[in-house]
Amino acid sequence: MRTGEPLPAVGEVLVSLATGVWHWDTATGLVTVDAEAARLLGLPAEETVLTEAQTRARLHPVDWNEITGVVQLAVAEGTLAEVRIRIMDDRGRIVRVVRSRSKPSFDPVKKAYELIGTLQEVTEPTPGTAAGRTAVTGDWRRSREAFLLDAGRALAEARSTEEVLRVAAALSMPGFSPDGLAVFGVTGDRLTIIGHHGQQPGDEVPFTQMSLQTDYPAAEVVRSGRAVYLSSPERYKERYPLTWPMAAHFGRHSWAFLPLTVAGRTMGAWMAAFTYPVAFTPDERSVLTTVARMLAQALTRAGAAETQRELTDGLQRSMLPTLGPEIPGLTLAARYIPTGGGLQVGGDWYDMIPLPGGAARAQRGGGRFALVIGDVQGHDVRAAGLMGQLRIALRAYAAEGHRPDAVLSRASAFLHGLADGGADLRFATCLYVEVDPATGVLEAARAGHLDPAIRMADGTVLVRATAGGLPLGIDPDADYPTTRLVLEPGETLMLCTDGLLETGGHDLDTGWQRVRKTLEAHEGDLEELADALVQAVHGPSSHHTTGRLADRREDDIALLLLCRQGEGGCGPGAVPLPARRLVRRSMLTVAQAEPERIAVARRQVRELLHDWSCEDQVDSAVLLVSETLTNVLVHTDADALLVAEVTGAPGERRLRIEVTDTSDALPHKRRPGELASSGRGLVLIELLAHTWGVAPRGEGKSIWFELYEPQDPVKPAESMPQTPL
Repeated sequence: MRTGEPLPAVGEVLVSLATGVWHWDTATGLVTVDAEAARLLGLPAEETVLTEAQTRARLHPVDWNEITGVVQLAVAEGTLAEVRIRIMDDRGRIVRVVRSRSKPSFDPVKKAYELIGTLQEVTEPTPGTAAGRTAVTGDWRRSREAFLLDAGRALAEARSTEEVLRVAAALSMPGFSPDGLAVFGVTGDRLTIIGHHGQQPGDEVPFTQMSLQTDYPAAEVVRSGRAVYLSSPERYKERYPLTWPMAAHFGRHSWAFLPLTVAGRTMGAWMAAFTYPVAFTPDERSVLTTVARMLAQALTRAGAAETQRELTDGLQRSMLPTLGPEIPGLTLAARYIPTGGGLQVGGDWYDMIPLPGGAARAQRGGGRFALVIGDVQGHDVRAAGLMGQLRIALRAYAAEGHRPDAVLSRASAFLHGLADGGADLRFATCLYVEVDPATGVLEAARAGHLDPAIRMADGTVLVRATAGGLPLGIDPDADYPTTRLVLEPGETLMLCTDGLLETGGHDLDTGWQRVRKTLEAHEGDLEELADALVQAVHGPSSHHTTGRLADRREDDIALLLLCRQGEGGCGPGAVPLPARRLVRRSMLTVAQAEPERIAVARRQVRELLHDWSCEDQVDSAVLLVSETLTNVLVHTDADALLVAEVTGAPGERRLRIEVTDTSDALPHKRRPGELASSGRGLVLIELLAHTWGVAPRGEGKSIWFELYEPQDPVKPAESMPQTPL
């Protein structure tokens, strides 16, 4: 061609360059190709119109999906769409690889894309190779897909803004990992720094509270909603000369600023900075854009969850009381941990109620007060509302001077009345304990709740069986019997809801064993003990987060601890564990109408002897307790009082068990025949106990026996008769 001659037609130039032209309108679903493009697609070399299905049949299915993503990305960024495509024959083999470049546009009315572009053959891979994995879809693409799956899962599991930022900083992108990250938010008309990684503390100060009208990439991204890619310092300086000095001292060579968009609204920007040049190819832009979208969704979810947690936690805690003034001789500690799921609001609560006339005397160590702990059914707003109403009702009934049984009876009728015949009938468990600080006497009434536990001065923990009735709200006429306990100096009372035991997949039995180990092993004040119990239940965080221990909060937890100060107790004068007076004691009443409490007595004896060195002696003690209590119920008309006491240091301890009744009839030893159904009680005591006796008690009597712990647990004590059983 000579100078001055007209330029050849565009079509002729493209044909001479072996470049085809194609047009795709998604509204009609038709693809128009010229002769060269048809040839490259493996069709006769003539202009033709294809349907989308016919076109898809000529392309590798992975590449067809790739085209869709690249087109959407190009429209969002206002750039060209470039992608490599594998052309296949009817047998599934690769015929050639072509490169497509197009300028897509989107019609919001038709909700359709229109593309006009070119096709040009590239030299790799070798024709005839299998269509499974080639240089086009090699390790980078496979790694990219795996990376996006892992990144999506990790961001979806992040439960707080802090965790989202930590996950984003730990993302290792295939082939081009940024070493500097920053997440910008928007407050009013200014940028804020939500978090950053790869910079020194304080480096973010110049970028904080920056106006959105500033000539800075992140501000432009927020204003326009489009990404900004700066592949070199020269490009950054040329495009943003005013803010380039702020970015220059970081020593980076490439930057990507992407919009964080949720539901069509740009909520901020994400910066990924690189210490080496990055070309930001369409594939790399696609990865960055996908991560930005996932990051925006994760930040939105985390922000909403944090707001909800703050609201519901504040609501729940506003309903919980303070423990009131300090009471001489007693120490109190309490904890409330909200549930980790749902609304994070539930029906667990605790309370401390000064009883009539006791507030003034409490300062002198005299006035009584009540401890209440309970759990309303459910983990929703209604449960929290009912909890607040029930707590107020309990305070009102207690302030009227009612005894524990009457307080719970009235509370049950009150809760039942709130349903008013509706379908959403809720019940609540509750434990109400009146405390006399001067004597340590506890009077407890229980409505379907867990029994209290007492940690003795030597660290032994026993569950104190208490009489109980139905949960509150089920029967408006329910009765709640009262049980009297004594809290000795140095002992600690624990009241809790079932969340403390069942969290972490445990049932009540295994959960109690876990909590009991913590109670017995802990040395420290009451506040430290409360923290240790909560920590033991929540345990280590899960494998996918290193944040706060929120993963295992399946149920909310309420915990109350009351310690009577004294030797080995919780006050300033407490004696360390090795110097404590080694005494542990348990008391239990078995009424004539309650033979089932004999099983409770057996369990308490086993708990009292949980660390006894000779298991055979533990079995003997349990058997003798069962025999002596049964004898009282069978041969008298009186109730039985069981007192069990262990004294001495480990290896030389003494167990003394005493059963007292009000009958004057003294037991006597008999010689039962082989077929006799009774008469062996004293025979067993004589065989299994080291020593025993019967002592008159004025009105009534007591039968007692003692067992001595052997120093060598392998061999029974020489004076210990062997059981004939």
